[in-house]
Amino acid sequence: MRRPSGGLIHSLSIVFPAYNDAGTIASMIVSARRTARQLTNDFEIVVVDDGSRDGTGSILDELEALVPELRVVRHGENRGYGAALRTGFEASTKELVFYTDGDAQFDPRELPRLVELLTPGVDYVSGYRKRRADPPLRVLVGNPYHLMVRFAFGLSLRDIDCDFRLFRRPVLDRLELEESDGSMCIELLKKLEDSGCRFAQVAVSHYPRVYGRSQYFTIRGVLRSYLQLFRLWMRLVAAPKAPRAQEDQRVRLSSSAMAESSSESPGARRFALRKTSRARRRSPFRASAAPRFR
Repeated sequence: MRRPSGGLIHSLSIVFPAYNDAGTIASMIVSARRTARQLTNDFEIVVVDDGSRDGTGSILDELEALVPELRVVRHGENRGYGAALRTGFEASTKELVFYTDGDAQFDPRELPRLVELLTPGVDYVSGYRKRRADPPLRVLVGNPYHLMVRFAFGLSLRDIDCDFRLFRRPVLDRLELEESDGSMCIELLKKLEDSGCRFAQVAVSHYPRVYGRSQYFTIRGVLRSYLQLFRLWMRLVAAPKAPRAQEDQRVRLSSSAMAESSSESPGARRFALRKTSRARRRSPFRASAAPRFR
């Protein structure tokens, strides 16, 4: 089967992290299956039930018997969105990996839009919401949050909170993801950006939540999210800068000592030059090209 751009999709994994999505998960699986069959004959649907307490588990049990491409991975307890997504990535086996949430705020039928943009020079494709369909208060709080996160982590992606993305398998295989909560998506995007991955973006539809409620948009959830992001920022942004700053200072001090020694004897100047040269050779932060998944 051919994709719109003329390339061939050999295989596709569709990953759904699910938590208390009994009212939507069945329709998402059916819609994803119909869409995948238009793109390739070799596909799988991986649903990670992250310790749901409603009827999500029993619905998935029934669907597993009816949908041969469906594989369900179950967490005995709720481990968090990031943990569910990491489990889904690890369980997926196909050449391309697509993920979105099981709450039906995105439409799997729009997956071909992402496939069309996954050209040979692109490592992953991310959607961005044409119009955010959340309640006004959530939009009011969310927009400044997104601007702050993009600035703090140096992200160039247009919509960091649009969980509608398609990856090449090697891109995910080379990432070491550690977070288990909702901040894992920021960790994912930051590590993709730092690794030099090339991406494309496309507008997708966003729909109101019709079943259940968000586990993040509460006073406690918002405060917890900011705390998680600060901890992630310290690990991914602040901490790597400290050794580099120390090394730069050490090299500057060595250079200053060399300059001061210019008025000294020739033997002293030669000693200072050798000392500076050894300091630079020992530096673990010598300039190198950014790694690329190519």
